[in-house]
Amino acid sequence: MLTVIWTAAAAVGLYMTGAFLVALWRRDNSVADVAWGPGFLVAGGAAVAAGPAPDARTWLALALVAVWSARLALHIGLRRRGQGEDFRYARWREQWGRWWVVRSFLQVFLLQGVILLAVSLPVLIIVTAPGVPLGALDALAVAIWLAGFSWEAVSDLQLARFRRDPANRGQVLTTGLWRYSRHPNYFGEALLWWGIGVLAMAVPGGWLGLLGPTLLTFLLLRVSGVPMLERGHMEKRPGYAQYAAATNAFLPWFPRSSAAGGGGGA
Repeated sequence: MLTVIWTAAAAVGLYMTGAFLVALWRRDNSVADVAWGPGFLVAGGAAVAAGPAPDARTWLALALVAVWSARLALHIGLRRRGQGEDFRYARWREQWGRWWVVRSFLQVFLLQGVILLAVSLPVLIIVTAPGVPLGALDALAVAIWLAGFSWEAVSDLQLARFRRDPANRGQVLTTGLWRYSRHPNYFGEALLWWGIGVLAMAVPGGWLGLLGPTLLTFLLLRVSGVPMLERGHMEKRPGYAQYAAATNAFLPWFPRSSAAGGGGGA
């Protein structure tokens, strides 16, 4: 297990260092957002290379990660094209001053690599425990993953279409899946990783893999997801206060009252 973890950690460290160098060259730390999804495939692939002969569950886990990471990287890459640096990174660049290069590497790319590795824990556990036949629990895991993946992909598509209309500039999306959650894309991402966590539960010690989606959910809810986006960006938009008062931040549910016109998403 330790060999698999250290190999994955080394691969992720090299990968994030490469992403940092690209960001340094482009003067745009938003590269970290594009690098996020594929980093999980790097971790999983390195783990497979260092671990025992992969079984069906290992290949299934890698396939789920590959599909998710490819879609997310493509979505973020297309969304960021021609947009310049994300407001969060631009603000940090100003705050960090002459230390922005060092702090960008440590607090954006290296820290993200550590978090990525921790969230990947269910995949790493699956890799180290081959030989358990697929069963009903795995079918449940795939169903949860499919639900989360679909929820994230559809909400991202709805937001992309909303943003393409110039009339919606500065507004907040309050229709589609965004009617039931202010951040349905975050909810979908967390849910699909809970699916991968359940996939790990079929192998010995697999319950430890639930620590990965638990950490991701906490970060999205309390640290780098909902709070950072809303406080730094969304709260200033017209109608957002009414929308927030009527709509759950994360877990989808029916709105408490009609959201006032115009809203917006993550």
